[in-house]
Amino acid sequence: MTGLNTILIVLGLFLLGGVYSFYKQKMPASLIVLLSLSAVMCLLAGILRLQGVWS
Repeated sequence: MTGLNTILIVLGLFLLGGVYSFYKQKMPASLIVLLSLSAVMCLLAGILRLQGVWS
């Protein structure tokens, strides 16, 4: 597992925590959607980079 993979996965998990926090604070839905999309993209990028390392 390389450094960039770890950073992307941790960043994605951090952003998912932000989504939960913003939802609890009743923030605007567009902001929550934008944050969740960025979290999913970070997690997918980290996972796809891991698959490239393993193959």
